[in-house]
Amino acid sequence: MKAIAIMDFGGRNRLQLMELPRPEAGAGEVLIKVHAAGVNPVDWKIREGLLRTRLPHQFPVILGWDAAGVVETGGKKFRPGDEVYAYCRKPIVQHGAYADYIAVPESSVALKPRKFSFLEAAAVPLAALTAYQALFDAAGLKRGQTVLIHAAAGGVGGFAVQLAKERGARVLATASAAKHDYVRGLGADEVVDYQGVDFRKAIRKLCPDGVDVVFDTVGGAVQTRSAEVVKRGGVLVSILAFADTAAIEKRGVRPEYVFVCPNGKQLAKLTELAEAGRLRTRVEQVFPLKDAAKAHALIEAGHSTGKIVLRIS
Repeated sequence: MKAIAIMDFGGRNRLQLMELPRPEAGAGEVLIKVHAAGVNPVDWKIREGLLRTRLPHQFPVILGWDAAGVVETGGKKFRPGDEVYAYCRKPIVQHGAYADYIAVPESSVALKPRKFSFLEAAAVPLAALTAYQALFDAAGLKRGQTVLIHAAAGGVGGFAVQLAKERGARVLATASAAKHDYVRGLGADEVVDYQGVDFRKAIRKLCPDGVDVVFDTVGGAVQTRSAEVVKRGGVLVSILAFADTAAIEKRGVRPEYVFVCPNGKQLAKLTELAEAGRLRTRVEQVFPLKDAAKAHALIEAGHSTGKIVLRIS
Protein backbone atom coordinates (compact mmCIF):
# COMPACT_ATOMS: atom_id res chain seq x y z
CA MET A 1 0.00 0.00 0.00
CA LYS A 2 1.02 3.63 -0.44
CA ALA A 3 2.01 5.50 2.71
CA ILE A 4 3.90 8.58 3.80
CA ALA A 5 6.43 7.49 6.41
CA ILE A 6 9.75 8.44 7.99
CA MET A 7 12.80 6.27 8.58
CA ASP A 8 14.29 8.65 11.13
CA PHE A 9 13.44 11.94 12.80
CA GLY A 10 14.05 15.31 11.22
CA GLY A 11 12.70 17.93 8.84
CA ARG A 12 10.04 17.73 6.15
CA ASN A 13 12.57 16.14 3.80
CA ARG A 14 12.26 12.99 5.94
CA LEU A 15 8.73 12.40 4.63
CA GLN A 16 8.83 9.67 2.01
CA LEU A 17 6.15 8.13 -0.18
CA MET A 18 6.68 4.39 0.34
CA GLU A 19 5.18 1.04 -0.53
CA LEU A 20 4.60 -0.76 2.75
CA PRO A 21 2.75 -3.95 3.75
CA ARG A 22 -0.97 -3.57 4.29
CA PRO A 23 -1.82 -3.95 7.99
CA GLU A 24 -4.11 -6.67 9.26
CA ALA A 25 -6.82 -6.13 11.83
CA GLY A 26 -6.01 -7.83 15.11
CA ALA A 27 -8.37 -8.86 17.89
CA GLY A 28 -10.79 -6.05 18.65
CA GLU A 29 -9.70 -4.02 15.62
CA VAL A 30 -11.20 -2.97 12.30
CA LEU A 31 -9.34 -2.42 9.05
CA ILE A 32 -10.23 0.86 7.36
CA LYS A 33 -9.63 1.79 3.72
CA VAL A 34 -8.54 5.39 4.26
CA HIS A 35 -9.98 8.07 1.99
CA ALA A 36 -8.70 11.12 3.88
CA ALA A 37 -6.33 11.86 6.75
CA GLY A 38 -6.29 14.95 8.94
CA VAL A 39 -3.04 16.84 9.48
CA ASN A 40 -2.34 18.06 13.01
CA PRO A 41 0.52 19.87 14.79
CA VAL A 42 1.38 16.66 16.63
CA ASP A 43 2.31 15.12 13.26
CA TRP A 44 5.26 17.44 12.64
CA LYS A 45 6.28 17.22 16.28
CA ILE A 46 6.48 13.43 15.97
CA ARG A 47 8.36 13.81 12.67
CA GLU A 48 10.92 16.10 14.34
CA GLY A 49 11.37 13.66 17.23
CA LEU A 50 10.07 16.08 19.84
CA LEU A 51 7.92 13.35 21.40
CA ARG A 52 10.42 10.50 21.07
CA THR A 53 10.93 10.16 24.83
CA ARG A 54 7.21 10.27 25.56
CA LEU A 55 5.71 8.05 22.87
CA PRO A 56 7.20 4.66 22.03
CA HIS A 57 7.85 4.36 18.30
CA GLN A 58 9.09 1.93 15.71
CA PHE A 59 10.42 2.79 12.25
CA PRO A 60 9.24 3.12 9.60
CA VAL A 61 6.72 5.47 11.22
CA ILE A 62 3.61 6.22 9.18
CA LEU A 63 2.37 9.57 10.45
CA GLY A 64 -1.19 10.73 11.04
CA TRP A 65 -3.78 10.19 13.77
CA ASP A 66 -7.00 11.25 11.97
CA ALA A 67 -8.63 8.94 9.44
CA ALA A 68 -11.91 8.81 7.54
CA GLY A 69 -12.76 5.94 5.24
CA VAL A 70 -14.63 2.70 4.70
CA VAL A 71 -14.48 -0.42 6.85
CA GLU A 72 -12.71 -3.19 4.95
CA THR A 73 -12.75 -5.81 7.71
CA GLY A 74 -15.39 -5.33 10.36
CA GLY A 75 -15.57 -6.20 14.03
CA LYS A 76 -18.54 -6.70 16.35
CA LYS A 77 -19.98 -3.22 15.85
CA PHE A 78 -18.96 -2.26 12.32
CA ARG A 79 -19.46 -4.07 9.05
CA PRO A 80 -17.56 -3.93 5.75
CA GLY A 81 -18.74 -0.91 3.78
CA ASP A 82 -19.53 1.27 6.80
CA GLU A 83 -18.29 4.84 6.40
CA VAL A 84 -16.38 5.69 9.56
CA TYR A 85 -13.83 7.99 11.13
CA ALA A 86 -11.43 7.64 14.03
CA TYR A 87 -8.74 9.19 16.18
CA CYS A 88 -6.09 6.58 15.55
CA ARG A 89 -3.43 7.00 18.23
CA LYS A 90 -2.07 3.68 19.47
CA PRO A 91 0.39 2.78 22.27
CA ILE A 92 3.24 2.47 19.75
CA VAL A 93 3.64 5.16 17.10
CA GLN A 94 4.14 3.26 13.84
CA HIS A 95 0.99 2.63 11.79
CA GLY A 96 -0.70 5.98 11.15
CA ALA A 97 -3.35 7.40 8.85
CA TYR A 98 -1.17 8.75 6.01
CA ALA A 99 -1.72 5.45 4.21
CA ASP A 100 -4.15 3.48 2.07
CA TYR A 101 -5.17 1.33 5.04
CA ILE A 102 -5.09 1.49 8.82
CA ALA A 103 -6.09 -1.01 11.51
CA VAL A 104 -7.46 0.58 14.69
CA PRO A 105 -9.26 -0.60 17.83
CA GLU A 106 -12.99 -0.76 17.24
CA SER A 107 -13.47 1.25 20.43
CA SER A 108 -11.82 4.25 18.72
CA VAL A 109 -14.16 4.25 15.71
CA ALA A 110 -17.53 5.88 15.02
CA LEU A 111 -19.79 6.18 12.01
CA LYS A 112 -18.86 9.40 10.24
CA PRO A 113 -21.52 12.12 9.86
CA ARG A 114 -23.48 11.47 6.69
CA LYS A 115 -23.49 15.21 6.03
CA PHE A 116 -19.69 15.29 5.93
CA SER A 117 -17.50 14.22 3.05
CA PHE A 118 -14.51 12.04 3.89
CA LEU A 119 -12.32 15.14 3.68
CA GLU A 120 -14.52 16.99 6.18
CA ALA A 121 -14.80 13.98 8.48
CA ALA A 122 -11.02 13.53 8.59
CA ALA A 123 -10.74 17.03 10.02
CA VAL A 124 -12.81 16.17 13.09
CA PRO A 125 -11.56 13.40 15.42
CA LEU A 126 -8.37 14.61 17.11
CA ALA A 127 -9.31 18.29 17.24
CA ALA A 128 -12.94 17.85 18.27
CA LEU A 129 -12.17 15.17 20.85
CA THR A 130 -9.46 17.40 22.28
CA ALA A 131 -11.97 20.21 22.71
CA TYR A 132 -14.60 17.85 24.14
CA GLN A 133 -12.29 16.23 26.69
CA ALA A 134 -10.73 19.56 27.72
CA LEU A 135 -13.99 21.44 28.21
CA PHE A 136 -16.20 18.70 29.63
CA ASP A 137 -14.02 15.94 31.12
CA ALA A 138 -11.22 18.12 32.53
CA ALA A 139 -12.84 21.52 33.13
CA GLY A 140 -16.40 20.34 33.77
CA LEU A 141 -17.87 23.28 31.83
CA LYS A 142 -21.52 23.84 32.69
CA ARG A 143 -24.43 25.80 31.29
CA GLY A 144 -24.30 29.44 32.34
CA GLN A 145 -20.54 29.50 32.96
CA THR A 146 -18.13 31.73 31.04
CA VAL A 147 -15.21 30.26 29.11
CA LEU A 148 -12.30 31.93 27.32
CA ILE A 149 -11.00 29.97 24.32
CA HIS A 150 -7.62 30.90 22.86
CA ALA A 151 -6.76 30.54 19.16
CA ALA A 152 -10.44 30.11 18.44
CA ALA A 153 -10.04 30.13 14.66
CA GLY A 154 -7.80 27.06 14.72
CA GLY A 155 -8.86 23.45 14.47
CA VAL A 156 -9.18 22.70 18.19
CA GLY A 157 -10.33 26.21 19.09
CA GLY A 158 -13.05 26.24 16.46
CA PHE A 159 -14.57 23.04 17.77
CA ALA A 160 -14.23 24.30 21.34
CA VAL A 161 -16.27 27.42 20.55
CA GLN A 162 -19.07 25.33 19.06
CA LEU A 163 -19.11 22.75 21.85
CA ALA A 164 -19.03 25.38 24.60
CA LYS A 165 -21.91 27.24 22.98
CA GLU A 166 -23.82 23.99 22.56
CA ARG A 167 -23.37 23.35 26.29
CA GLY A 168 -24.94 26.76 27.04
CA ALA A 169 -21.83 28.65 28.14
CA ARG A 170 -20.95 32.27 27.48
CA VAL A 171 -18.05 32.08 25.04
CA LEU A 172 -15.20 34.59 24.91
CA ALA A 173 -12.47 33.98 22.36
CA THR A 174 -9.16 35.28 21.06
CA ALA A 175 -8.28 35.47 17.37
CA SER A 176 -6.59 37.83 14.95
CA ALA A 177 -8.83 40.67 13.72
CA ALA A 178 -9.21 39.15 10.26
CA LYS A 179 -10.78 36.02 11.75
CA HIS A 180 -13.29 37.64 14.10
CA ASP A 181 -16.27 37.17 11.79
CA TYR A 182 -15.42 33.50 11.35
CA VAL A 183 -15.17 32.94 15.12
CA ARG A 184 -18.42 34.80 15.78
CA GLY A 185 -20.02 32.62 13.15
CA LEU A 186 -19.02 29.58 15.19
CA GLY A 187 -20.92 30.99 18.17
CA ALA A 188 -18.50 33.17 20.15
CA ASP A 189 -20.23 35.94 22.08
CA GLU A 190 -17.15 38.19 22.18
CA VAL A 191 -13.87 38.00 20.26
CA VAL A 192 -10.65 39.73 21.35
CA ASP A 193 -7.87 40.67 18.94
CA TYR A 194 -4.87 39.21 20.76
CA GLN A 195 -2.50 41.02 18.40
CA GLY A 196 -3.97 44.45 19.06
CA VAL A 197 -4.65 44.44 22.80
CA ASP A 198 -3.59 42.72 26.00
CA PHE A 199 -6.20 39.99 26.22
CA ARG A 200 -6.10 40.15 30.03
CA LYS A 201 -7.34 43.74 30.09
CA ALA A 202 -9.96 43.03 27.43
CA ILE A 203 -11.30 39.98 29.29
CA ARG A 204 -11.40 41.82 32.62
CA LYS A 205 -13.54 44.53 31.00
CA LEU A 206 -15.91 41.90 29.66
CA CYS A 207 -15.89 39.80 32.82
CA PRO A 208 -14.66 41.81 35.85
CA ASP A 209 -14.88 38.87 38.25
CA GLY A 210 -12.97 36.59 35.92
CA VAL A 211 -14.04 33.62 33.82
CA ASP A 212 -14.90 30.15 35.04
CA VAL A 213 -12.70 28.35 32.51
CA VAL A 214 -9.84 29.22 30.18
CA PHE A 215 -8.99 26.76 27.42
CA ASP A 216 -5.38 27.32 26.35
CA THR A 217 -4.18 25.89 23.04
CA VAL A 218 -1.12 28.14 22.73
CA GLY A 219 1.08 27.63 25.78
CA GLY A 220 4.01 29.79 26.87
CA ALA A 221 3.22 33.33 27.99
CA VAL A 222 -0.41 32.97 26.91
CA GLN A 223 -0.85 30.07 29.29
CA THR A 224 0.86 31.88 32.17
CA ARG A 225 -1.13 35.09 31.70
CA SER A 226 -4.39 33.21 31.33
CA ALA A 227 -4.35 32.29 35.01
CA GLU A 228 -4.82 36.00 35.77
CA VAL A 229 -8.29 36.08 34.21
CA VAL A 230 -9.69 32.94 35.88
CA LYS A 231 -11.81 33.50 38.98
CA ARG A 232 -10.85 31.72 42.19
CA GLY A 233 -12.14 28.18 42.04
CA GLY A 234 -11.99 28.22 38.24
CA VAL A 235 -10.04 26.03 35.84
CA LEU A 236 -7.19 26.66 33.41
CA VAL A 237 -7.12 23.71 31.02
CA SER A 238 -4.34 23.39 28.49
CA ILE A 239 -3.12 21.03 25.81
CA LEU A 240 0.43 22.24 26.52
CA ALA A 241 2.41 21.17 29.57
CA PHE A 242 2.39 23.60 32.49
CA ALA A 243 5.65 25.27 33.45
CA ASP A 244 4.56 26.12 37.02
CA THR A 245 1.39 24.54 38.37
CA ALA A 246 2.16 25.77 41.89
CA ALA A 247 1.92 29.42 40.82
CA ILE A 248 -1.45 28.75 39.20
CA GLU A 249 -2.79 26.89 42.20
CA LYS A 250 -1.64 29.75 44.46
CA ARG A 251 -4.14 31.97 42.63
CA GLY A 252 -6.92 29.56 43.55
CA VAL A 253 -7.06 28.20 40.00
CA ARG A 254 -7.01 24.52 39.12
CA PRO A 255 -4.60 23.62 36.27
CA GLU A 256 -5.65 20.71 34.06
CA TYR A 257 -3.45 19.27 31.32
CA VAL A 258 -5.14 17.27 28.56
CA PHE A 259 -3.56 14.85 26.10
CA VAL A 260 -6.49 13.63 24.05
CA CYS A 261 -7.41 9.94 24.16
CA PRO A 262 -9.22 7.91 21.49
CA ASN A 263 -12.88 7.53 22.39
CA GLY A 264 -15.41 6.13 19.92
CA LYS A 265 -18.38 6.83 22.19
CA GLN A 266 -17.53 10.52 22.42
CA LEU A 267 -16.87 10.60 18.69
CA ALA A 268 -20.35 9.16 18.14
CA LYS A 269 -21.78 12.07 20.18
CA LEU A 270 -19.95 14.46 17.89
CA THR A 271 -21.48 12.64 14.92
CA GLU A 272 -24.94 13.25 16.39
CA LEU A 273 -24.21 16.97 16.75
CA ALA A 274 -22.94 17.15 13.18
CA GLU A 275 -25.98 15.30 11.85
CA ALA A 276 -28.21 17.79 13.67
CA GLY A 277 -26.35 20.72 12.09
CA ARG A 278 -24.92 21.85 15.44
CA LEU A 279 -21.28 21.04 14.71
CA ARG A 280 -19.45 22.00 11.56
CA THR A 281 -15.90 21.90 10.35
CA ARG A 282 -13.83 23.98 7.99
CA VAL A 283 -11.24 22.42 5.72
CA GLU A 284 -8.84 25.18 4.77
CA GLN A 285 -6.75 23.23 2.29
CA VAL A 286 -6.51 19.73 0.83
CA PHE A 287 -3.27 18.16 -0.39
CA PRO A 288 -2.68 14.86 -2.21
CA LEU A 289 -0.84 12.27 -0.13
CA LYS A 290 2.40 12.83 -2.05
CA ASP A 291 2.41 16.48 -0.97
CA ALA A 292 2.39 15.76 2.76
CA ALA A 293 5.51 17.93 3.16
CA LYS A 294 3.56 20.95 1.85
CA ALA A 295 0.80 20.21 4.34
CA HIS A 296 3.38 20.05 7.14
CA ALA A 297 4.86 23.40 6.08
CA LEU A 298 1.43 24.98 6.38
CA ILE A 299 0.60 23.41 9.74
CA GLU A 300 4.02 24.36 11.14
CA ALA A 301 3.35 28.02 10.28
CA GLY A 302 0.53 27.90 12.84
CA HIS A 303 -1.92 30.33 11.25
CA SER A 304 -4.49 28.00 9.73
CA THR A 305 -8.20 28.73 9.92
CA GLY A 306 -9.79 25.34 10.39
CA LYS A 307 -8.03 22.15 9.30
CA ILE A 308 -5.64 20.78 6.70
CA VAL A 309 -6.39 17.39 5.15
CA LEU A 310 -4.63 14.84 2.93
CA ARG A 311 -6.62 13.15 0.17
CA ILE A 312 -5.61 9.49 0.21
CA SER A 313 -8.02 8.01 -2.37
